Amino acid sequence: MEANGRWVAVTAIAPIVWGSTYFVTRQFLPADAPLWGSAIRALPAGIVLLLLARSLPQGSWWWRSVVLGFLNFGGFFGLLYVSAILLPSSVASSIMALAPLALAGFGWAILDQRPGVRMALGAAGGILGVLLIVGAGTTSANPWGVLSSLAALVMSSVGAVLSRKWGEGVPLLASTAWQAVAGGLMLLVAAVVFEGTPPAVGPVELAAFAYVSLIATALASLCWFAGLAKLPAGTVGTIGLLNPVTGVLLGTLAAGEQLTWQQAAGIALVLAAIAVGRTAPRVPAPTRRAGGGYVQPLESTSSSAAT
Repeated sequence: MEANGRWVAVTAIAPIVWGSTYFVTRQFLPADAPLWGSAIRALPAGIVLLLLARSLPQGSWWWRSVVLGFLNFGGFFGLLYVSAILLPSSVASSIMALAPLALAGFGWAILDQRPGVRMALGAAGGILGVLLIVGAGTTSANPWGVLSSLAALVMSSVGAVLSRKWGEGVPLLASTAWQAVAGGLMLLVAAVVFEGTPPAVGPVELAAFAYVSLIATALASLCWFAGLAKLPAGTVGTIGLLNPVTGVLLGTLAAGEQLTWQQAAGIALVLAAIAVGRTAPRVPAPTRRAGGGYVQPLESTSSSAAT
């Protein structure tokens, strides 16, 4: 349980940092070049990680890097910008709050990680908490925005689960670097084709881009994929609900936004849901062997999904 708690803490770094990008993007980054913003976020992060990993893909990892790069970075970042343009942030956050269910479902289908009762309760409580935070249902929604947000949700969930399935035996730093570079190159091509020249930026914008690229993408992605390698997918999805929690708290502390009792209750519910949904690997009981003594069975990969 102690080791499980450490991996929960490591994983939580990712959504907490991602939650801060709402404030940084809104306050310091150009709003009229979403593809360039996504490319500048993903590609430098991938290059830095690649220099640290000092390793190139081998064999099937060439095409796997392209697939995962599209799912986790290129296509995902692009769809997030589309949904952000077409939807109120409350509606977009509410749709992405379905991540625990999506990750648990794909984890069950692809990794054979059957969700337990505690995980299901945690996911349900976390989703309800996010709905309280963002005040879902108070504004109308553009159907194309809803579709793009749902596509982003499915894309990131499949990409996360495939990253775990394909990443066994591959260094985390290297696989994350390959994905980010591939996704960043896709975004770069799209930015040149659809947006033309990159936006002009000054020292403040450069510092903001450095933060969202090196911290909110490179570091956060490593923490996220590390959590996926050690925890059930549904548990990771519930931890991801710290993203809107951070966004609301940072808006209250740094931007002077008012925190309502409804949002405070939602934050408390999300934190409780993470505590409830946190699962530890089930260790089989030792079996007696011939001649005396006991043998402690090895834990299987799928056992970490049990509660």
